[in-house]
Amino acid sequence: MLDARGRAWCFGDNINTDYIIPSRRKKDTIDPEELVSFMMEDIRPGFYSLLSGPRVLVAGENFGCGSAMEVAAQVVKSAGFSVVIAKSFARSFYRNAVNNGILVIEMDTSSITEGSEIAIHMDDEAITVTLEETGEKFSFPPFSGKLGQILSSGGIVEYMKKRINGE
Repeated sequence: MLDARGRAWCFGDNINTDYIIPSRRKKDTIDPEELVSFMMEDIRPGFYSLLSGPRVLVAGENFGCGSAMEVAAQVVKSAGFSVVIAKSFARSFYRNAVNNGILVIEMDTSSITEGSEIAIHMDDEAITVTLEETGEKFSFPPFSGKLGQILSSGGIVEYMKKRINGE
């Protein structure tokens, strides 16, 4: 089960991994804790310094396209985003996000505006996204199988620890 709530930070279509974290910043380190302050700097300078409180990353189509480097998803998580909602995701980012315990939701994001308050509830029955200002609710089937177990565990590392320990 997951309950999350936060302010929407919105981006458009085709936000590639080099927008999430510029390649030039990965030359010295790929530590997401060191890179997080550079998140989205090429398309929204100073973005990381604007973040406060609970947050949800919202985007258009093809979020996370480009490089398959896992560090992009790790930087998103390090920036405090436990949920990313987009019209669609690049396959590699989608899986990297799940492996890092980030809930990724594919839905039409056109009714979500910057600053909107969003509530997300996930249980064994459904994933529900509620736009707090309008009361609009969107419901989706929950993640099942291994993906659901990985998300419920908080990511692939925690999932594997539980499996090794027989939990």
